[in-house]
Amino acid sequence: MSSIKKILVPVDGSVNGCKAVDEAIYLATKCNAKMDFLYVSGDINKDIPSHLVFDRIWTKLPEGIEAEKHVESGSIHQAILKVAAAEESDMIIMGSRGLGLFKGAILGSVSQKVVEESKIPVMIIK
Repeated sequence: MSSIKKILVPVDGSVNGCKAVDEAIYLATKCNAKMDFLYVSGDINKDIPSHLVFDRIWTKLPEGIEAEKHVESGSIHQAILKVAAAEESDMIIMGSRGLGLFKGAILGSVSQKVVEESKIPVMIIK
């Protein structure tokens, strides 16, 4: 694998999403990578404002790690792939399940679609 310089982390406030944030911060610290955090607003998470999710993440970030916030709307997996391409991410780290109502056999439907369609490595955290 080539070096990891930029990591995209989709966040929604879910338990697995929080675990993904922790793993991404750990890896970013080891690789000295920049981080992009993406919140995709929609019907499922309409009661969780993005600033609450971002505020919690920013308390965890160690000094020296550069990070940016992104907010998108629409199709979650498409927004993730769009931001990954626009930000030239080297890797996506995300939770296996978010706040969605449907549960796949192994992965959530969003993470499954991202894995299938991504052109860069995707790490799924359970």
